[in-house]
Amino acid sequence: MPSRLLFLPGASGNSRFWQPVSDLLRHEGQRIHYGWPGFGLTPPILKIGSINDLVVKVVADIDRPTALIAQSMGGVIAIRAALEKPNLVTHLVLTATSGGIDISDLGAQDWREVFHVENSTSPQWFVDYKEDLTEQLKKIKIPVLLLWGDADPLSPVAVGNRISSLLLRPELHVIPGGDHRLAKDFAHIVTPLIDQYLARST
Repeated sequence: MPSRLLFLPGASGNSRFWQPVSDLLRHEGQRIHYGWPGFGLTPPILKIGSINDLVVKVVADIDRPTALIAQSMGGVIAIRAALEKPNLVTHLVLTATSGGIDISDLGAQDWREVFHVENSTSPQWFVDYKEDLTEQLKKIKIPVLLLWGDADPLSPVAVGNRISSLLLRPELHVIPGGDHRLAKDFAHIVTPLIDQYLARST
C-alpha cells in the first residue's frame, strides 16, 4: 500500500481541489496537496516555467511507495511521473483527464478556451502543452483507476474509454451527473472508490 498520497489539481492549480476527497479518505497515508506555481493563489516560482518543470517537482516527492491522484490536466503530470518512478508509484488515479491524447474526434469541448476566459493571468505554457502520451500509456503496468462523469463537456466519457483502451489494467467508473469537477462535487461517491482501490495491492 502507498505510504504517501500526492493530490494533483488540473489547470486551475487549486491546491484545495482535492480537499473534500482527502478529508473523507480512510487511507492513512501522508497527504501532499499541490498548487501549481503561478496559478490562482499559488505564487510563481522562477524555476517553474513548463509542464516538464512540474513533472520534476512531483517526481522529487516520490521517494517511497506513492499514489498519484490527479484531476484533468494534472493527469498528464501524474502519467509522466508514474513512468519515471515505476517502482515507487503503486497507484494512479486519473479523473476527467483532458490531455495526453488526441481528443479532437471524441466530442470534447476545447478546455483551453474555457481556461483562457476564467484564468487570464495564468501561465500560457500550461495551455500550449499538447504532448501525445498514447504510446507511454501502454507502458504503465499497474492498475489505473479512471473516474469520469457522464455530463462533462471538457472530457466526456469517450475520452475515458479511449484512455482505458490504451492501458494494460484499467478500471473505469462513470459517475451519473458528474461534470468536470466531479471529484470535488461528488466526493462522497468517488472517495469510496479511491479507498477501495488504494487498499488493493498492485
